[in-house]
Amino acid sequence: MWKLKIAEDGPWLITVNNHVGRQHWEFDPEAGTPEERSHVEWLRQEFKKNRFRVKQSSDLLMRMQLRKENPCGPIPPLVKVKETEAVTEEAVTTTLRRGISFYSCLQTRDGHWPAESAGSLFFLPPLVITLYVIGSLNVVMTLEHRKEIIRYIYNHQNEDGGWGLHIEGDSSMLCSVLNYITLRLLGEGPGDGEDMAAARGRKWILDHGGLVAIPSFGTFWVAVLGVYEWAGCNPLLPELCLLPKTFPIHPGTMICSGRLGYLAMSYIYGKRFVGPVTRLVEELKEELYNEPYHQINWNKARTTIAKEDIYNPTPIAQDLIWGFLYHIAEPFLTCWPFSMLREKALKVAMEHIHYEDENSRYIGMACALKILSLLACWVENPNSEVHKRHLARVPDYYWIAEDGLKIQSFGSQLWDTAFAVQAIISSNLTDEYGPTLRKAHDFIKASQVQHNPSGNLTAMYRHISKGAWTFTTQDQGWQVSDCTAEGLKCALLLSQIPPDLVGEKMEKEQLYDAVNVILSYQSNKGGFPAWEPQRAYRFLEKISSTEFFEADVVEMEYVECTSSAMQGLALFRKLYPKHRRSEIDHCISRAVSYIEEIQNLDGSWYGNWGVCYTYGTWFAVKGLAACGKTYRNSPTLRKACEFLLSRQLPNGGWGESYLSCRNKVYTNLEGNRANLVQTAWALLSLSNAGQAEVDACPIHRGIKVLINSQMEDGDFPQQEITGAFFRTGLLNYSAYRNIFPIWALGDYRRHVLGA
Repeated sequence: MWKLKIAEDGPWLITVNNHVGRQHWEFDPEAGTPEERSHVEWLRQEFKKNRFRVKQSSDLLMRMQLRKENPCGPIPPLVKVKETEAVTEEAVTTTLRRGISFYSCLQTRDGHWPAESAGSLFFLPPLVITLYVIGSLNVVMTLEHRKEIIRYIYNHQNEDGGWGLHIEGDSSMLCSVLNYITLRLLGEGPGDGEDMAAARGRKWILDHGGLVAIPSFGTFWVAVLGVYEWAGCNPLLPELCLLPKTFPIHPGTMICSGRLGYLAMSYIYGKRFVGPVTRLVEELKEELYNEPYHQINWNKARTTIAKEDIYNPTPIAQDLIWGFLYHIAEPFLTCWPFSMLREKALKVAMEHIHYEDENSRYIGMACALKILSLLACWVENPNSEVHKRHLARVPDYYWIAEDGLKIQSFGSQLWDTAFAVQAIISSNLTDEYGPTLRKAHDFIKASQVQHNPSGNLTAMYRHISKGAWTFTTQDQGWQVSDCTAEGLKCALLLSQIPPDLVGEKMEKEQLYDAVNVILSYQSNKGGFPAWEPQRAYRFLEKISSTEFFEADVVEMEYVECTSSAMQGLALFRKLYPKHRRSEIDHCISRAVSYIEEIQNLDGSWYGNWGVCYTYGTWFAVKGLAACGKTYRNSPTLRKACEFLLSRQLPNGGWGESYLSCRNKVYTNLEGNRANLVQTAWALLSLSNAGQAEVDACPIHRGIKVLINSQMEDGDFPQQEITGAFFRTGLLNYSAYRNIFPIWALGDYRRHVLGA
């Protein structure tokens, strides 16, 4: 059986806090009883049987293990509220106790809640391709790893034979090609899989234009593998990092994910690295094209993209620039003496790659960037210590569930724990869950970043991080504005609970450091970006080379980050009224204005990191309410309530499709289904906005949906994915199904029933 390991050391690993928050899976053939192993297999078969109806796994292997390790004892009987019945405080309190008791069982010994953060189908293939070309596939991945990856890919193949950008999406060329190739690299034949699944995948690819129609991100990986020519790729010039830093398209002005990806990709492109051309590579060349490989026009292939993959079409001006770089700049830069400039650029790019690796303890900022860095370091020196440290961190990204092995985006340890703490505190049952909150408090304290990145931050395009919190762990090191604000909020909330219950509060100097980080982010417009302050103009988004994403080139303000910053600073100001008071007052005032200005005409806000208008509206409302806005004094909040009430479903819940993110129009789930997480977001918004003072009936109806959806064991069912990024990407945060119903019920108990 697979076992989830928490906070464990290993060869070649580096840590600053004894691996607090680290989570990775290992296969132990001796683990589990025969009954448990049989049950795991039953769970797998059940998922497979229902995979076209229920796309998302329920994280049942992790839940099964942790509930065995942390039994919660007896819980109150299940509560149901009939449509004709009123919601009582007893029903709410019982549901809360059941939900918090269950969720406390899933907490690890270091205090965080492990959970899946995956769902995109282009995360996994680059890792398998990289390990294949560097000859480490069978070293890093055992037979059990390969078996679970194959299971995952087949489980998430669409009925038409292709694979979507994410597990709920329609088939795309990018993910169909990459996942088909991954199956073949892992030993599957072209006709393998149930009902000729691999053959159906290949047919979808050929029917939609063949491999030549893959988007630019995909051309990079198939060129590395050797089933595509670098001549079919738009140039990724490493020389950009030699330009003056004031130049608009300098990597230093990009959003950090774009910058780190570009530096590594440009290094590999500059080296024209291609893996060993094995017999399997030659077979793939024959399988994935509609014409003989040697007859392909690579210049034409460079601009050929399947219509299914085009979300963000490149403008004509950008096509002209690519043409100039391809036909003129690239040949020019690869000829002596100008090739010396390339060598210098490659050296500079590699310096940045090593710097980022060292400062993230070789975890990397995110899965895609970690894989690129791993490959670049191997290309530079396959026998280096750096390469060994990279391989040692690969398991940090694995996640195992009943649908197979997937790759995490970057883990959400701090993010989920911060929300869980606030949800439990909202219930006003803290006296009953002191041990849970104490462990979470310890985790939050151990996860704050204690130092800035090393060296010259300006030269390495980095921002301060001392006092920040990351999305994941302190070892990963990448500061995020909203994670810092949520971490600060938790520290402040826990400081108001007796220390004999939740442990000693954080030192005020550590809180001051967090405030310093938050204040450093605010933009000229008053909003807050995510990882770093804004360094470039929004118009640069027009030069994005990623056809299937949007908003992935430069940092910009986000309603979520702005709201979290407002909430954290407002609570800090209340408890520490003399510290940097004028700066904090000014910052909050500008942030409030920003939130109010970006409200949509219908009263909603677009959510950038969740699905979608329900998510953005929850953040906006919570931020405004934390800063003194109420239903009575704020037209903005009244409009927000009107928006949410207009979207409430006949059953009392809310359910929003991921298509809202893509199309930027609120779209109900198919069949007008309710989603518990989105229902909770809407209820939290209405409660915080003061809707109950006017008419609490819509809130009562929504609360019934949450109560009646709770399962026998206190868990809540997994439903559609609710996390998002870059408009078309989706992530499942499996902890949300527990956190947000608890939070909404707790908020209702305190502020609606208790009003």
